[in-house]
Amino acid sequence: MSDALNKLTILIVEDENDTRKLMHEILKDEFHAVITAQNGDEGLKKFKKYNPDIVISDIAMPIVDGLDMTAQIKQISPNTPVVAISAHSEKEKLLRAIDVSVDKYILKPVDMDELLGVLEIIAKTKIEATNITELAKGYSFNKTKRVLIKDGKEIALTKKELAFITLLIKRLGTVVLHDDIKNVVWIGESVSEAAIRTFVKRIRDKVGPDFIKNAPGLGYKIDVDL
Repeated sequence: MSDALNKLTILIVEDENDTRKLMHEILKDEFHAVITAQNGDEGLKKFKKYNPDIVISDIAMPIVDGLDMTAQIKQISPNTPVVAISAHSEKEKLLRAIDVSVDKYILKPVDMDELLGVLEIIAKTKIEATNITELAKGYSFNKTKRVLIKDGKEIALTKKELAFITLLIKRLGTVVLHDDIKNVVWIGESVSEAAIRTFVKRIRDKVGPDFIKNAPGLGYKIDVDL
């Protein structure tokens, strides 16, 4: 298992069952978690739910194609790397892949050794290189260790509190909706919005009152500049 990959979660979006199962079987031994989806619509929903570190997507898929899904993912999380795979190399598709900020384009049939090499490079250059997110006013976040730091000191957070902070930092400057927060922080659990408000208040007591911004009736965000 690669040290660059074993702490990461990857989302595979592929409508061909055999290809999807093969990729899952190989990548499950390399990644911390592997999530799969059968089309772009399901892929976008699972991206919002699981907040993966890397996305692999076929281009030609029913309901929502891979490039339309990528465009929406990049709006939510511009820094999340997306690898597009396709049986076609037409100039139009390549140009569109560039337009939606695909990070790498691989032709089918996929050579799994080549894919693993690409994923390791992406993990090292695009994820490890941005390991520390500098926020503002003395705050920073270590993505690998998943630690929030203020004025050089780590802030002790529970598992749920850390999941919440990690989600907001991955979508820095963007309002994260209540439903997305519930799906990531309270997977499979029922939680009221009143309970979420109490939860956020407890975090603010630890990190400072101005770190987490409230968007009334919608959700929460962390601004780029505090």
